[in-house]
Amino acid sequence: MPSATTPNRPSTPLSNSGIQTLPTGHSIIPSSVRPDGSTRKEIKVRPGYRPPEDQEKYRNRIVEARSNIGTGGIPGAEPANTTAKGAEEKNKNAKRREAARKKAAAAATTATDEIESPDAGVGDITNGLQKTQLHVSETEKLKQDWRDPSKLTTNETTLIEADETAEREKKVRNLKKKLRQARELKEKKEGGGQLLPEQLTKVTKIQELIRDLDKLGYDADGEPKTAIDGSQSRNGVEHG
Repeated sequence: MPSATTPNRPSTPLSNSGIQTLPTGHSIIPSSVRPDGSTRKEIKVRPGYRPPEDQEKYRNRIVEARSNIGTGGIPGAEPANTTAKGAEEKNKNAKRREAARKKAAAAATTATDEIESPDAGVGDITNGLQKTQLHVSETEKLKQDWRDPSKLTTNETTLIEADETAEREKKVRNLKKKLRQARELKEKKEGGGQLLPEQLTKVTKIQELIRDLDKLGYDADGEPKTAIDGSQSRNGVEHG
């Protein structure tokens, strides 16, 4: 009895489910032999059908990225083939910086040697002093000019006066605010209201706040005093 034969078909890759696609575009499950020797018939697959085994699984990009951590190297790092080159460039830069530091140190040492050398002449000493004390002299000059107002320029003097005026106005505003709050607390107390200990302390400082305003040229109401008001205030203090 002749054995059953299947027609020759072009060899095409099988999918995960065992489906084979023919050149005509049709899909089949090829015939196969069972363990008992019987033959499974060829099965035609409905066009467009894809079994679960052949469907692409959903991939979460975040999970996939986490799973790939450590396999692609450090983010932002240079590839392995350029690491040696980068290290060489860093070494060159480090050598340049070290050379610059040594050059600066040598210049400072040379200037000091010019001053301390027994054979140094007047010109050498002067040159050494100019090299080592240039920055120091500039700093000291600024300090001396700050202490002596007569050496300041017009712009510098104006800036200093503006700063002093702003500071005084800030202090006056603070005193006026405290005085207003203290008087409001005093009125509350006179009206029968209860005050906290710290509020009573503010009330007792009313006269002190008025004296501080007087020293800055302001009256008890926080208004600038005129020349007449100032002379009367001084007379009152003298007679008081």
